[in-house]
Amino acid sequence: CNHTAGQCRCPAGYTGPSCHSCAHGFFPQQGGQQCQPCSCSPAGATSDQCDHSGKCQCKVGVTGLKCDRCSEGYYRFNETTCEPCQCNNRSQTCDNSTGTCLDCQENTKGRHCELCKEGFYRSTHGCQHCPCSSVASTGTCHIQPGESVPRCDQCKPGYTGLNCNQCDKGYYNSDSICVRCECNGNVEPVLSPSVCRPDSGECIGCLYHTTGFHCELCQEGYTRDSEGTNCTRKEATLGPEPTEFTTSAPNTTKATSFSTAVLNSTLSPTTLQTIFPVSSSDNSTSAFTDVSWTQFNIIILTVIIIVVVLLMGFVGAVYMYREYQNRKLNAPFWTIELKEDNISFSSYHDSIPNADVSGLLEDDGNEVAPNGQLTLTTPMHNYKA
Repeated sequence: CNHTAGQCRCPAGYTGPSCHSCAHGFFPQQGGQQCQPCSCSPAGATSDQCDHSGKCQCKVGVTGLKCDRCSEGYYRFNETTCEPCQCNNRSQTCDNSTGTCLDCQENTKGRHCELCKEGFYRSTHGCQHCPCSSVASTGTCHIQPGESVPRCDQCKPGYTGLNCNQCDKGYYNSDSICVRCECNGNVEPVLSPSVCRPDSGECIGCLYHTTGFHCELCQEGYTRDSEGTNCTRKEATLGPEPTEFTTSAPNTTKATSFSTAVLNSTLSPTTLQTIFPVSSSDNSTSAFTDVSWTQFNIIILTVIIIVVVLLMGFVGAVYMYREYQNRKLNAPFWTIELKEDNISFSSYHDSIPNADVSGLLEDDGNEVAPNGQLTLTTPMHNYKA
């Protein structure tokens, strides 16, 4: 120690006359008398001094016992301080080294929570859920520039529309699910783009002489061939042996054949052509059938019209006859009955309820009372009619 002042020579970290206190930048170790250095980070601490527990005084955005790391909401610990997280107010934390935001809220994602999650789109009210079903589309959507309604990014097969909520051509709605039309290959999409009705699935425009809900049946006058693929015209019987016509779908061989027995029959070729004209074209055969049905329908319609006209004529005749009888029965007649000094006079006429009877009796002295009675005046007697 100093002989004059008595100051001891203290080692590093100790101070005081007897070196019994910890120097600046040191703190006493718990349970002992040794002084430990504070070791505060010069970049994160406001000074090199710490409290008795060794905790340093940190700058804003810095935390830790030694002020050597960024606090929550801050990142990038550098020589001066920590930078605040840039998360657009949608997260309070970020990676303390890269600054990538963590736990983005309000359906956002991205380094700074600047993007919307999949299945959401950005609007003036934040990220809104896309009106796109994951069954009909990818579930994601976007907004085109200048539009306010979102569009689904990609529809799945069979769906179309802005929100993929409509059935595409060749599909129909079955319990809110678009199902492919089943027409057994008998519909041409070029001629019938919809292929089938979008609400029921009924096929439109069946080809190759087919009909039915799914074009699974043959039209009247046609039947399945031996292979069960094409609809061919039914065999028509001519004379003792049948005559066969074969009609197949396009892209197949068209043929018209006659039975050998028919050709060898007593009928001449001219007679055959007169009775049953044969054409090598399917269109001629179909036209023959169409004309026959048309004529049949015209005959039926004509018969119906004639029957209706006859009935109307009969009803009119009956009405006229009854009217004639009524007019005949309603002809005017008069009855005069003489009883002693009174003359009883009556009339009947349906169509003349207020008949004038003043001229019935040829007497200039007769008077007609207001009540309709006729008074006969003679020198000796008065008669009322």
